[in-house]
Amino acid sequence: MSMNVVTLLYLVASVCFIQALKGLSHPTTSIRGNLFGMVGMAIAILTTGALIVEISGGKAVGMVYVLGALLVGGTAGTLMAKRVEMTKMPELVAFMHSMIGLAAVFIAVAAMAEPDAFGIVAQGLGTAAIPAGNRLELFLGAAIGAITFSGSVIAFGKLSGKYKFRLFQGAPVTFAGQHMLNLALGVATLALGLVFMFTGNWTAFFAMLALSFVLGVLIIIPIGGADMPVVVSMLNSYSGWAAAGIGFSLNNAMLIVAGSLVGSSGAILSYIMCKAMNRSFFNVILGGFGGEAGAVVGGAKEQRPVKSGSADDAAFILGNAETVIIVPGYGLAVARAQHSVKELAQKLIDRGVNVKYAIHPVAGRMPGHMNVLLAEAEVPYDQVHEMEDINAEFGQADVAIILGANDVVNPAAHVRGSAIYGMPILEAYKAKTVIVNKRSMAAGYAGLDNELFYMDKTMMVFGDAKKVIEDMGKAIE
Repeated sequence: MSMNVVTLLYLVASVCFIQALKGLSHPTTSIRGNLFGMVGMAIAILTTGALIVEISGGKAVGMVYVLGALLVGGTAGTLMAKRVEMTKMPELVAFMHSMIGLAAVFIAVAAMAEPDAFGIVAQGLGTAAIPAGNRLELFLGAAIGAITFSGSVIAFGKLSGKYKFRLFQGAPVTFAGQHMLNLALGVATLALGLVFMFTGNWTAFFAMLALSFVLGVLIIIPIGGADMPVVVSMLNSYSGWAAAGIGFSLNNAMLIVAGSLVGSSGAILSYIMCKAMNRSFFNVILGGFGGEAGAVVGGAKEQRPVKSGSADDAAFILGNAETVIIVPGYGLAVARAQHSVKELAQKLIDRGVNVKYAIHPVAGRMPGHMNVLLAEAEVPYDQVHEMEDINAEFGQADVAIILGANDVVNPAAHVRGSAIYGMPILEAYKAKTVIVNKRSMAAGYAGLDNELFYMDKTMMVFGDAKKVIEDMGKAIE
């Protein structure tokens, strides 16, 4: 296969990736975007596989290695995609990011050990014979990959929420001098990387790699559960830059393009998420934000009375409303209640009720989590509205029904000194009546009490979201 053909195929794959990103930017075109992504990746994989086999001289051993790797990776990906539940999608994304980071590290080590096999022209033996430019690219790709791997492992544990290990728990892990330690490790990592670049010293490289793994952990552990959607998009960006760095080392245009697209789109998404949560973009990149999540304002642990009701009571209120706004949250995802919500909404629509869904950009545990759930339940796209479009309508809504959401509807965001002060929220508290479904009065990921739950206009309906919603639907019939 000539390099002209390889370049052309990589160009076609790159165009597919660009179209995939464009398609995934909106629910109505997301299926088409996924299709473009799959086609582009298939072209890139087959082209690279054919190129590797050609470089190896068509030896059977080379072919076996390539096909074996494709079989193992493809089988694992297929099984995970088929078995993963929508509630576990954030953990799967974090796992994928960790694998990309680890792959970058392994490729960098392999390229140092056998530069000729990767097309790196070395003048003699040893890493010092590898051109300084290649050593810089290997250093950057390996360092970012190591940070991505260890950081993603911590994010996986925090997103899962089922491990007792302290670092995997949702609450931030902070200690005195944490930022200075991160700074010192970052400077040391950079210094060791430069030593490797100028001298080709293996010891400096592996010391840099070890510090990068540690830095990845330290960057993520002080981040609270409320900020995990931003972490997911940030790690997505890191994984892309790690791939791009390795792509430069291997002189692989496809890897450079794909990594750059992932890195830049992840960075843009992180910026959007930061704006949605009133966070500093640079704090996200450097880690250590969200450490104030446990600073509860106004005595969050105080036992206070709330107005509670049954599913029948909620159904009566909903059935007599003219306008209802549904706010889905992670509790709905955990209960797998998206289909039940769609059925309830349809019954209300059949009775002449105007039903809309309000989506906060960071609701759930990854960007777009609620949009994905509602799309799975085939909720019409024209009923789903983003925060900026729907907030002005809460004041005219008869009922706002909150299903498993907490921090994204917490009026504490308007209270100076609150851990989420300044974070844009869905203004459900402006509705004439508010119905909140939760399992208990437990605080959200930010650890804050929610004043919305104690308002006179609010009725709490406790229980599993799916059962409560199904009971509401039966009562409306």
